[in-house]
Amino acid sequence: MNADARRRIMRDILLQLPFMIWLVLLWMLLWHQFTPLAIVTGILVAIFVTRVFRLPTVELVGRVNVWHSLVFIVLFLGAVVMGAISVTIQVFDLRRQPGAAIIAIPLRYADDILTTHVAVTASLIPGSLVVESDRDRRILYLHVIGVRTRADVDRFREGVLAWERRIVRAVGTPEQYRALRSDEKGEA
Repeated sequence: MNADARRRIMRDILLQLPFMIWLVLLWMLLWHQFTPLAIVTGILVAIFVTRVFRLPTVELVGRVNVWHSLVFIVLFLGAVVMGAISVTIQVFDLRRQPGAAIIAIPLRYADDILTTHVAVTASLIPGSLVVESDRDRRILYLHVIGVRTRADVDRFREGVLAWERRIVRAVGTPEQYRALRSDEKGEA
């Protein structure tokens, strides 16, 4: 085995290490055991899962903006509470049915990781659920309740795109962040 092959293997191991640690931790949390046996079985399960269900290696950029991450978390928690209240009101409003729609949302800055972040964020806020993700065209399709007019649809779409921008500011790649800054300067 030559030096390049060894370097490539070590790079892949280092890139997969956070994921493997997460799987072992998840295993121990599922069994409510933090014992040496749980660690060993967790490692074996993690190796099995990563080898049988082979996924492409995801490179984490390591860029985290603490301020924008905190802003994202606070706004997200507020959106979850407001979404829960909104859905509750719609459920108990017996005078009318809440409108529903499936909305296509073309993402601007998305790669696989960012698309996943946006999809999870949108799905965790009550009132919407991702029904499909078109990876090639970078479009999320969401089922949304509480929409009645075209203005409601546009407002919801802009809300999801705002979440995408917040995620780019918090954890996006440097290229995504530069593209976002360039677009913001162009709008001003």
